[in-house]
Amino acid sequence: AEIEHLKLLIAKLRRMQFGRSSEQMNEMLGQLELSLEELETLRAETPTEAAAPADTNDEAPPPRKPLPEHLPRDIEEHLPSACDCPACGGTLKKLGETVSEMLEYVPASFRVIRHVRPKFACSRCDTIAQANAPARPIARGLAGAGLLAHVLVAKYCDHLPLYRQSAIYAREGVELERSTLADWVGQCNALLRPLVQALRKHVLSATKLHADD
Repeated sequence: AEIEHLKLLIAKLRRMQFGRSSEQMNEMLGQLELSLEELETLRAETPTEAAAPADTNDEAPPPRKPLPEHLPRDIEEHLPSACDCPACGGTLKKLGETVSEMLEYVPASFRVIRHVRPKFACSRCDTIAQANAPARPIARGLAGAGLLAHVLVAKYCDHLPLYRQSAIYAREGVELERSTLADWVGQCNALLRPLVQALRKHVLSATKLHADD
């Protein structure tokens, strides 16, 4: 009952979220979300008793949403331990299959992309030919575009400070100092400035603009 009450209260506050006191509302929503998580966690770890026959008329739980189709699928085939029939020893033939899916998470990992540019020499005039070095988001920088995007999303969307990101990366055996990450963020800000200006022009072209205090 308390879980349902919290869900209704959170839904009500979300409808009231945009207003003068939106910051206080966001803080209150965050506290309620934490309380709801604690209650749902407690409910999950508490063993439930088997349903009595009188409970058979209760409403069935809502159907589980299918897993997103865009996620890659790894197929693991589980064959019987024996190739022959366990009853008579005859040869088994495939009749069909039962398919079930489990959502798994593969932790993010670092990759080192090694760019190799072979040199070629002319057999007549000794002229050396070599492909140009690929462009880098930050000149002479160590980070690739994917890593820079991850740092920016973690900082500005997930509100994960750079010092915490540094500690997370250290657990993967990659030492990235906070000052290094800050330097990357600053250079990315300069790199994305044309996009910011385009967004600013688009937003300010409207006849009405809503903002907080």
